[in-house]
Parts: sequence; structure tokens; C-alpha cells
Amino acid sequence: MRYLSIDLGQRRTGLALGDDITGLATPWRVIETGSERERWTRLCRAIEEESPGVVVVGLPLNMDGSEGPAAAASRALADRLKCEQGQRVELQDERLTSAHANDLMARTGLTHKQKKARRDALAAAAILQRFLDSLRPEGGSG
Repeated sequence: MRYLSIDLGQRRTGLALGDDITGLATPWRVIETGSERERWTRLCRAIEEESPGVVVVGLPLNMDGSEGPAAAASRALADRLKCEQGQRVELQDERLTSAHANDLMARTGLTHKQKKARRDALAAAAILQRFLDSLRPEGGSG
């Protein structure tokens, strides 16, 4: 099965792709817009283009596990994808995925601007990789 992961942001939304055959997630693209309408249109286009069996939406929980406004926005997106697109959607804890993306790029030689352009897709890949790992027997050790 194919999976598409979304790391929702106010200005940049990262997307990643993966499948349960390889068990690997790959950064795909970043949607850069402050317009909710434009983001929705481009997300729908990406889903149509890739036809994932499941969309995995990152759920930005606080470190104590509580939810804030960003988590509410992710839940609203997940509900909209289910209702309006008939899409199967799973939520995945995304704590520290942006920090992980920053660590991956730390010694790449990329400029700040280049890192910024890639960070959200890398975070989406980290979200999806966590989800794919959770599907494996013993939580990913198999």
C-alpha cells in the first residue's frame, strides 16, 4: 500500500511518500503558501496524483502529550480529508520530527534558505517513517 504523509504548517506543508513493501519513507515536496484554500487545492492535487491508500497526518503534540491549536488544525485537516475526499487518514505523533530534520541537514553544506526549503518534507518523511515502523511486528524491530 502507498502512503502520503503531511506535516502541516501555516506557511509550509511538507509531504512525503512511502509504502509498506519497502517500509521506507521519502521526502517528496513542500507546499509553500499562507492561503488555506491554495494549500487544500494543492493537497487534493497531490493525493489525486499519488493515489495513496492512507494519508498520514502529523499530530503536533506538546512534549507533555497535550494538544494545542496546531494539533486542532491537524485534526481538522484529517477530518476534512475523510469527509470531502473519502480518504483513509491516520494521525501520527510528530514530536521532534523537525528537530530530526534539522539534525539530518546540520552538516550538509546547505544554506539556511536551502535547509528551510527541505525541512518540512524531511519532517513529513520522519512522521511517515514512524508510522511505517509502527506497522511492523514488535514496533519496527522486525
